[in-house]
Amino acid sequence: MLYLNAGSRDGLSAMSGTLPHFLQEPDDAYIVKSNPIKLRCRARPALQIFFKCNGEWVHQNQHTSLEHTDLGTGLKIREVTINVSRQQVEDFHGPEDYWCLCVAWSHLGTSKSRKATVRIAYLRKNFEQEPQGMEVPINGMIVLHCRPPEGVPAAEVEWLKNEELVSSLEDINIDTRADHNLIINEARLSDSGNYTCLASNIVARRRSATATVIVFVNGGWSSWTDWSECNVRCGRGVQKRTRTCTNPAPLNGGAFCEGMSVQKSTCNSPCPVDGGWAEWTLWSVCSSECERQRTRECTDPEPKHGGRLCDGAALDTDNCTGDLCIQDRKLLHDVKVPQADMESTNDVALYSGLAAGVVTVVVLVIAVMLYRRSQSEYGVDVIDSSALTGGFQSFSFKSARQGNPLLMNSSMQPDLTMSRTYTSPICFPDSMEKELIPEPALFDPLPDLKVKVHSSFMVSLGVSERAEYHAKAPSQTFPRGVVQEIGGGGGTLGGRGKNQLTPVQPTLVSSMTTGKRPLRTSGVFGHGGGRLVVPNAGVSLLVPHGAIEEDTTWELYMSITQQVSSALSDEGQEILLSPEVTYGPPGLTLSCPVALTIAHCADVSSEDWNIKLKRQTQDNNWEEVMTVEEESTNCYCLLDTQCCHLLVERPGCYALVGEALTQAAGKRLRLAVFGNMEPNFLNYSIRVYCVDDMPHAFQEVVSVERGRGGRLLEEPKTLLFRANSFSLQVSIQDIPQFLWSIKPFTTCQEFSFSQVWCSSQSPLQCAFSLERYSPAANQLSCKISVRQVKGHEQILQVYTTVAESEKDTVPFFTQSDCTITSQTGSRAFRIPLSIRQRICATFDTANAKGKDWQLLAQKLHIDRNLGYFACQTSPSAVILSLWEAQHQERGDLDSLASALEEIGKVQSKHSTSVDTLDRISKTIPSGDSTINCSSEELDANHT
Repeated sequence: MLYLNAGSRDGLSAMSGTLPHFLQEPDDAYIVKSNPIKLRCRARPALQIFFKCNGEWVHQNQHTSLEHTDLGTGLKIREVTINVSRQQVEDFHGPEDYWCLCVAWSHLGTSKSRKATVRIAYLRKNFEQEPQGMEVPINGMIVLHCRPPEGVPAAEVEWLKNEELVSSLEDINIDTRADHNLIINEARLSDSGNYTCLASNIVARRRSATATVIVFVNGGWSSWTDWSECNVRCGRGVQKRTRTCTNPAPLNGGAFCEGMSVQKSTCNSPCPVDGGWAEWTLWSVCSSECERQRTRECTDPEPKHGGRLCDGAALDTDNCTGDLCIQDRKLLHDVKVPQADMESTNDVALYSGLAAGVVTVVVLVIAVMLYRRSQSEYGVDVIDSSALTGGFQSFSFKSARQGNPLLMNSSMQPDLTMSRTYTSPICFPDSMEKELIPEPALFDPLPDLKVKVHSSFMVSLGVSERAEYHAKAPSQTFPRGVVQEIGGGGGTLGGRGKNQLTPVQPTLVSSMTTGKRPLRTSGVFGHGGGRLVVPNAGVSLLVPHGAIEEDTTWELYMSITQQVSSALSDEGQEILLSPEVTYGPPGLTLSCPVALTIAHCADVSSEDWNIKLKRQTQDNNWEEVMTVEEESTNCYCLLDTQCCHLLVERPGCYALVGEALTQAAGKRLRLAVFGNMEPNFLNYSIRVYCVDDMPHAFQEVVSVERGRGGRLLEEPKTLLFRANSFSLQVSIQDIPQFLWSIKPFTTCQEFSFSQVWCSSQSPLQCAFSLERYSPAANQLSCKISVRQVKGHEQILQVYTTVAESEKDTVPFFTQSDCTITSQTGSRAFRIPLSIRQRICATFDTANAKGKDWQLLAQKLHIDRNLGYFACQTSPSAVILSLWEAQHQERGDLDSLASALEEIGKVQSKHSTSVDTLDRISKTIPSGDSTINCSSEELDANHT
């Protein structure tokens, strides 16, 4: 026993003579916020352990030591810890990070531990690279890049899709290991969503901006269907087959299929063949009944394809004994002959009666026509005659109705269901109650008694009735971009028809485009602003209050150029959609934009146009300002149905041009029909005009008709003309056949597509000359059909009284009498200045939810291109100026008051804002009633 104990002590002494061995060395640590960290060392055998940080010994008082003996070896194990604070790390300024190590002593010497670094942990807020949204075709590759914010320790990255964690372990199609990027090898529809990069470390967690990924599918054609049956039962026809863009159907904005969905081919249907009899066979042998027979077959030709069978009997019988064969003591021939004689007698009587009836009808018709021509005052007599009730027109008397005072004959109420009126400014109402001097009306009222002709006669639009044009039109009468399709010699318009006749050819009113001064108006404006209007042109200029400096006045002008436009590009794809409007003077300086309103003729109900705003430069070239749909900080464009409202700051000449993107793009045409008697008092001239649906263009037509002594015969109507390359046809229909006549083959006239599509500067005109049979025929009723081939059609109903002595003067519309083309100060605005200032003060101030003016723009439906308003000194003032320009005719303030009330409900958490908006909305009355509240009262409400 003693031996063992002695040996044990010798072993312990030997082990205690070894160098210290570290059982635990200090680890790298991070200080989070202001929390200190602990560094720990443990060694055996160790008499002492001290920490050394950054080359300096840590004071013994900062050490915490624990000592115990290993029961297995009997050696002393010492454990020491120290605290390192954030201040210590921040105060250290060395080439390395803050570090510490342990030094342990034993009887034989010292040992050092590894260096442990101590760093302050952080994670910055901004990502070095955030993922960007993208649109990817199906089966394409999606790569979303993400570089997390700088941090200590380095941040780990995770991906969220629609706020759910994305795991590459669950989906082998997704890889998130490549440098924090998210890679989807083959995009699926289910991969569409909102992706977020999530970076985190021991300090914080950061989220990137959301990237929207859209996986789209481009459309693909299905297989062609079988060919349809031929559309005719006989001869050459057309058959078609179709396919649909459903293999696959376009999804998520994918491209629609390119190509045609319908394919047509010519076909030949066999015509029906009526059957025909073949030759008779030879007579058969005489039978016991003294008869012989022969037959024939319906095989020359056989009936085919639904043709009729042969008429008549296939079997023929005859007596074969020379009438010597007797039945019942009578010759067989004697028995059958009387029946045949009776049938012959009946046929003669029938045909004789029919011939007598035809002769009687012809004689009656000739007698009636001679009687009608012999009567001098036959109008009422023929109408009341009961002898003409069959086969001729029937007339009915109708008393005059109250109609449109602008029409020559107002007894017939015009069809306004298809016509459109302008809401753009014509002119200001004259504030002075002056007595208007009566002027001969452009459209005289009809007498009390009217005759309306109901005729079933319709002018055919077939090939034989369509007019052909061989006279070569002067080149200067064509507008820009029109290809002349009217050639000399044997050329025809459209190449249809065979009748070599030359009717009155539709023309371009070239006199309207040359030698004319521009429409112009001017006015003097100061700090109070105002409004300037070109009468009857749909063009106006709104100068806001404060746009011109105080104690400064400018004479502003506006003009409409009526020469051939140079704003179109050389490619020939663009057409002019508005007049060229100039406002100035050129040196005008303004502190805020003005609102310029210009009428246009584009059909903006669909997205088939690429409409641009252009401005003329000093060297008379044209530059593109913006496209209507794009975001711009230089100009704002609000496109309404018939007008375009522009916010511009630079004076100059502006115009809208458009390029049709599809064949569905259309522009509006205004149709008008005028008429007057020709000098011989027998012919009546009807002129049909087709102009772009803009007020100033129609006023040119009225001005020309005034010089011709014309009368407007029907309320002007509008027609939608598509960009489908088909022509425009104008035809006259339902002319009373026995009262008026028109030259053959002149009932239909035609304009080529290019003439109509590019006719912005030159109104189109075609004329019809009617000749009356007698001077007593003073009533004219007919229809004018204006239609685009494979497009829309409009009917103009002419119903007028023809007088031999017509007045020579043709006045303008009654609106042309107004002389006020400018208004200044508060009278020019719908919103009073005091309320306008309160609205601007309220909405230009930022609140917790952002800029209030953005909500104002949204409620007033002016929420596009908000970046333009953000660049303005007072966004609310510019928004209200645009609202004023948009509502200058209606003047209804209800929509503004309703918008303020809705904003008050949305901003219910901001009591001051709600109270202010509620007070403002209550001070805005309905309609045009005057706002009776002083500026002092309004300013008191706004605190």
